[in-house]
Amino acid sequence: MDSHRAEVTRLLRQWSEGHEGSLDALLPHVYGELRRQAARFLRQERPGHTLQATALVHEAFLKLVDQHASWQNRAQFFGIAAQLMRRILVDHARGHGAAKRGGGAARVELDEAMVAAVALDVDLLALDEALTRLAAIDERQARIVEMKFFGGLTLDETAEVLHISAATVSREWTIARAWLFLALKN
Repeated sequence: MDSHRAEVTRLLRQWSEGHEGSLDALLPHVYGELRRQAARFLRQERPGHTLQATALVHEAFLKLVDQHASWQNRAQFFGIAAQLMRRILVDHARGHGAAKRGGGAARVELDEAMVAAVALDVDLLALDEALTRLAAIDERQARIVEMKFFGGLTLDETAEVLHISAATVSREWTIARAWLFLALKN
């Protein structure tokens, strides 16, 4: 597992440096995880959702290719992938006339960790609006939520991406969950 993570990081860095063929070599290493992320998001969507996991992965990957980022590691890559998937899903929901809460909006079930053992069913647009408001108050907490909830990153991976300690991520994750619980409850 650690050797796989190291290989992904090596290929990401080579891709950042412009090494020919590194992107082609990287794709088989990250595609499965991107597909699992997309499938996890879409399992929580409304029945009959028109966007498929493969399409979500492909659209997100195309946006990742356009990032021209200086990739540091695997966790950073999957954190940005999670942000992009979130934006794609929100744009998709908006594009299908789901501008009002409850008006056919895409639904996402927040896991029990998100709301201290109380599962809430919220729509994706409401969550996006709440995350935008949280980012205005505390951008780092909003990024932590994106990485953990949308990206499925662990505390350690999130800490690595944000260059902070896992203890800080844990503290801020707790605060962000509480804030989101209240914001989505109203």
